[in-house]
Amino acid sequence: MNTLILAAQSSAGSADGGGLSMLIMMLAIFAIMWFFMIRPQQKKQKEIRNFQNSLAEGSKVVTGGGVYGTVKRIDFEKGRVELEIARGVVIEVDKSSVFADPTH
Repeated sequence: MNTLILAAQSSAGSADGGGLSMLIMMLAIFAIMWFFMIRPQQKKQKEIRNFQNSLAEGSKVVTGGGVYGTVKRIDFEKGRVELEIARGVVIEVDKSSVFADPTH
C-alpha cells in the first residue's frame, strides 16, 4: 500500500515539473518570435509612418502600387497627395499609400 502511495506521489510531482517546463518553453518561443518577427515589423512600420509625415513638395516617392512620381501638393486635411507621374500628368493618391523614396 505504501509503495502505491509513493508511486502516485512521484508521478504527480513529475507532472507538475513537466507543466512548468512547458510554460517556460512557450514563453521562450514567444520571446524569440517577438525579437525576430514582431519587433522588426513594428520598426519598419514606424519608419514608413515617419516618412509619410515628413513628405514635402518636390519629394520623389513610390506608391504601394509601384507608381513613381514627384509630390506636387499635400492635402493634410483629407490625407491625400498629388503626384506628378509624367510631365503634366498629376494623380491624387492617399497619403498612406506612399511608401518609399526611390533614391534610398
